[in-house]
Amino acid sequence: MDVISPKAAKSDKKFTGFRNLCYSLVVIGFAAGFILLLLVILGFTVFKPKNTITRVNSIKLDEFHLSLDVPNLVVELNVTLSLNLSVTNPNKVAGFKYGNGGGSSSALLYYKGDDVGETGIFPAAGEISPGETIRLNTTVTVLDNRSISNLDVYSDIMSGMLPVRTYTKISGRVSVMKMFKHHLVSYASCDILLNVVNRTIDNYGCKYSKTKQL
Repeated sequence: MDVISPKAAKSDKKFTGFRNLCYSLVVIGFAAGFILLLLVILGFTVFKPKNTITRVNSIKLDEFHLSLDVPNLVVELNVTLSLNLSVTNPNKVAGFKYGNGGGSSSALLYYKGDDVGETGIFPAAGEISPGETIRLNTTVTVLDNRSISNLDVYSDIMSGMLPVRTYTKISGRVSVMKMFKHHLVSYASCDILLNVVNRTIDNYGCKYSKTKQL
């Protein structure tokens, strides 16, 4: 009958304890990896943020003035448009921050593809809670008596209707579970028909998108 010495028994017990510790560390490592993988999958699937929704509620013509410089074939144009916007955060678990590092937001005014005016959004920065809709305002003005040299402007003026386009960008970010940050941008573009004779808005229509489209 073999007799195990106390020293050998102690060594065997120490080895068994070390082996159990290794098994425990492996199990913990696999569990941590699985949880991390699960969080990543949830962050990009179940908790994947939805883009904000921007809508134009109303457009008002505050100022409209134009003068013709026939010899130089240019038009001096003064136009000021006030836009009232609604921005909805459809996400249920993440707030949407815009401005102050969240992303710049702006409104532009175009005539036949030419940038003739730009401005910011008011308030310039803030946070939209999950599921919340807020109102924003912006006033777009043609930059300092901007001269328009596009020859189409003459035929538009003679027709009595001047087409312009506003282009609004709301940019920000959401943070899911304070781990996954996503940059989101929504756009709204409105085609506006200005009545030259009455100096009023004759008609307008707006389109909304998650990608930049002019």
